[in-house]
Amino acid sequence: MSFEPSELRDILKSGLVLMSVPFSDKQVDQLLIYVDELIRWNKVYNLTSVREPKDILYKHILDSLSVLGLLDGSQRILDVGAGAGLPGIPLAVLRPELSFTTLDSNNKKTRFMINVIGKLSLQNVEVIHSRVEKYQPENQYDLVISRAYASLEDFVSGTKHLCAGRWLAMKGRHAVTATEMLDADFVRTVHQLVVPSQLGERHVVEIKSIIN
Repeated sequence: MSFEPSELRDILKSGLVLMSVPFSDKQVDQLLIYVDELIRWNKVYNLTSVREPKDILYKHILDSLSVLGLLDGSQRILDVGAGAGLPGIPLAVLRPELSFTTLDSNNKKTRFMINVIGKLSLQNVEVIHSRVEKYQPENQYDLVISRAYASLEDFVSGTKHLCAGRWLAMKGRHAVTATEMLDADFVRTVHQLVVPSQLGERHVVEIKSIIN
């Protein structure tokens, strides 16, 4: 099923309003360009199994933006296993005052991210092509976020060398059970996310180390 650009714009703007996300017309334009580029590249590189424009808006764009309220207090943010740039690039569009790094080991996906960042004229995103265990930045990040890890234990243990503050692990409805896998050195809070027309429950697990 295809959608007219005006219809996609209305869907996106309605979703942002329902989520109480402030936005400008320029930011809406940038997000729609991102969707167009993802669809175009997906025909060749298979970046995501989600292919319909409307589904991309709900399952990728609005889903990524559902954690905006949890970014406060963080200036430098790392998106690990970013894939096509999710959630990092949509978040960077809406929070241009923050610094984002998107990291992925897949060359095709990092090439896409570099391309789309140029198309959107984003100045606050750096793309890193590397395996997470080999990435050694000069400074740690205030916040490490990911939608890619099935195991919270793997997420935290694999990125401890990168994180000086908090982790956000975006999850489905089994997030509460998943937190039981963390050891006693960490405190965690589960937040239910509001995503318009999203199938199934969405949560994010906020994790902090209690050891300085």
